[in-house]
Amino acid sequence: MNRMLTSVLVVGAGMAAMNYMQKNDMMDRRQMKRLQKKITKAIF
Repeated sequence: MNRMLTSVLVVGAGMAAMNYMQKNDMMDRRQMKRLQKKITKAIF
């Protein structure tokens, strides 16, 4: 249960960070996809 809650928080934080970066154009699309893969691998 605790681990589930932690992963949900991490996903939320990751999504917020990615939205922020997209709005500010800090990363290109390829880097975004790579980062997404890393995040999903870390969770599952």
